[in-house]
Amino acid sequence: MYFVYVLYSEKAKCKYTGYTEDLPRRLNEHNQGLLGKFTKGKGPWILIHVEEFSTRKEAIIREKELKTGKGRDYIKQKTGY
Repeated sequence: MYFVYVLYSEKAKCKYTGYTEDLPRRLNEHNQGLLGKFTKGKGPWILIHVEEFSTRKEAIIREKELKTGKGRDYIKQKTGY
């Protein structure tokens, strides 16, 4: 299974969207500052939205959708962030 997730940083007042096969591990990596330039130093990150997919391709397509203006509006309406 693949997961598309949205994280929120209260410290930086920003969201991050990604996908993974192992959500607990990935959240831990973000919070430890082990991944990428964007999330490093902005934690703690909280999980505000998650969707599950059976294929990597589906997850990548949905991740891209959530990164558009329409997708960001959807997350804001659904989560309040």
